[in-house]
Amino acid sequence: MKLVKNTADQAGAHIRSLPVHEQVYQDLRSRILFGETAPGQAVTIQGLAEALGAGMTPVREAIRRLISDGALLFQGNRRVIVPTLDIAALEQLVFIRKSIESELARRAARHVGQDFVDRLSEIDAALDAAISQGDVPGYLRLNYQFHMALYAQAQAPIMAEQADRLWLRFGPSLRVVCGRFGTQNLPDRHKDLLSALAAGDEEGAAIAVTQDVTQGMEQIAAVLEIKE
Repeated sequence: MKLVKNTADQAGAHIRSLPVHEQVYQDLRSRILFGETAPGQAVTIQGLAEALGAGMTPVREAIRRLISDGALLFQGNRRVIVPTLDIAALEQLVFIRKSIESELARRAARHVGQDFVDRLSEIDAALDAAISQGDVPGYLRLNYQFHMALYAQAQAPIMAEQADRLWLRFGPSLRVVCGRFGTQNLPDRHKDLLSALAAGDEEGAAIAVTQDVTQGMEQIAAVLEIKE
């Protein structure tokens, strides 16, 4: 687990070294990505400035960027919300995620060695521990870290950036899934993926990620149907 903790510490140190406006953006982005701001929850620029301990100008800039990313929706009167997914939006996300993320996994399998597989296995072990302990924030962050570490190995930065932005659109709903079903019922295909990577099996890696995406999005769909 030490490697995972060190990676998280390095990420935190990196953010603290950024300009203030970028720190605010990354902080607010993280809150949305990991569901600390719930789908449909309205927030104000002043409220965000107080919560983030930041000035109004960098908060406005962060909001503008996150609206462009599709992570926030402007409602007027200085209010923004985290968009609530519906079934139609979810279907589109499933299609795009399967297309992009499976190809990223396929390409990553061409470039990774055993050292990287071992690193990814450590993240997955920490993720399993978070699941067993009912640690929802830990699970969400480690699951994201697992996928983004994989996609960074694909040597396809345009696709990896698009995959990262897509996670902003369903991340808050995944937090709702954890609240509804608990962490014990969160399936993944990470073990299949790790086996495929170790074997250099490009198609096996792509299939494992496709199945992983399908399972996670099906759980979000189940929550949406319950609400409807």
